[in-house]
Amino acid sequence: VQLVESGGGSVQAGGSLTLSCTASESTYRSICMAWFRQAPGAKRETVATIDSNGVTKVADSVKGRFTISKDNAKSTLYLQMNSLKPEDTAVYYCAGAGYGSCMQSYEYDFWGQGTQVTVS
Repeated sequence: VQLVESGGGSVQAGGSLTLSCTASESTYRSICMAWFRQAPGAKRETVATIDSNGVTKVADSVKGRFTISKDNAKSTLYLQMNSLKPEDTAVYYCAGAGYGSCMQSYEYDFWGQGTQVTVS
């Protein structure tokens, strides 16, 4: 198994959650990793990306509220989500072994199983 996610759940608006994604060594060391999300009936969208140098990109819809980071010692990717809104409700996916712009879902070879985040 390449990617294992944890940390989803239900929270009230304004609350916080932290998602974790533990990766295999080769996947963690890839060019980039990312978090995507998909709400019911919607397309999968990019939430945040991080490259091998630690450079991050965050979607405008979550800028200032979500932070992507990684712990090299644990080969783990994180998504810290603060000031959550009902529109953040979705299944969140960790993605690894990215390439190219690292912003598109088709640029990733490995995916986690997804974790549900519900904001009410």
